[in-house]
Amino acid sequence: MKGILGFEHGIVQAPLGPDISGPELVAAVANAGGIGLLRCPDWECPDYLRELIRKTKTLTDKPFGIGVVLAFPHDLNIKVILEEKVAVLQLYWGDCSQELVDDAHRAGLKVVPQVGNVEEARKAVAVGVDAIIVQGHEAGGHVIGKDGLFSLLPRVVDLVGERDIPVIAAGGIVDARGYVAALSLGAQGVCLGTRFVATHESYAHPIYKRKLVEYEKTEYTDVFGRARWPGAPQRVLETPFFDDWRSLPAGENEVNQPVIGRSTIHGVEKEIRRFSGTVPNMTTTGDLESMAMYAGQSVGLIKEILPAGEVVKSLVEEAQALILQKFNNATT
Repeated sequence: MKGILGFEHGIVQAPLGPDISGPELVAAVANAGGIGLLRCPDWECPDYLRELIRKTKTLTDKPFGIGVVLAFPHDLNIKVILEEKVAVLQLYWGDCSQELVDDAHRAGLKVVPQVGNVEEARKAVAVGVDAIIVQGHEAGGHVIGKDGLFSLLPRVVDLVGERDIPVIAAGGIVDARGYVAALSLGAQGVCLGTRFVATHESYAHPIYKRKLVEYEKTEYTDVFGRARWPGAPQRVLETPFFDDWRSLPAGENEVNQPVIGRSTIHGVEKEIRRFSGTVPNMTTTGDLESMAMYAGQSVGLIKEILPAGEVVKSLVEEAQALILQKFNNATT
């Protein structure tokens, strides 16, 4: 199993927000040879962000990265990211511009946008990115595209062609079978979100982690966060709360809803209103059962909460074994 972007393994831990993939999770993934990604706050906070990056550096001497959602204010944050010279700048939901790519390359960072269609991938190739994450509709959290991973991934692989731009598969991958399937479609790596939420080191609330093990169904919806992040549908666990409210009228959003809890997100205390789309982290109090819980379609394959390093190790070792057993035997 080859590594990518100078990392030992082609396993990416998705930037999980808000405030779920913190220094502990990212360092655990990095120490296991994977690509751990912090999640940049959705507001400008350069001083806080610098401390977040530096705290992560105290927990690992391996390279890691950070994910930035371009739909939110980010100029000052990206300036700090470039100054702190993390290894990877992952971008999502916005224009991965030539200027931004050039600035990152000058600072020595690899640029990795996440795309949900072929046109976005074509633009990313044109501006000289270092890798592309292809997100299928199966993915948990905010989902940018409508195509399933198995139809989209090989089209992006064909688009990239012989260029030295690794294609990384995301969406519904939780185990070695998904990893090998993605490799067979031309991916060089995989990006996992839900599987890494359900780890000991993730900053998700224990109840959220437990629900990922208990529940098996997800739904693609726009019920949560309509005011905070308009036009950004998400895939969530089918909890009893979601079942009750899945048909929320189009004109409704979180602004006029009651406060159902509180949470400290990247050092800032925030009220959580019903339908706000804020997943519960370790600090969250209140009616957690009524909060959004993002999850990908393969959540039913997650049977236990594991150490993040073990997730990376088992993905690599089991994928190698699968290739040897299934595919070598099939050719004899």
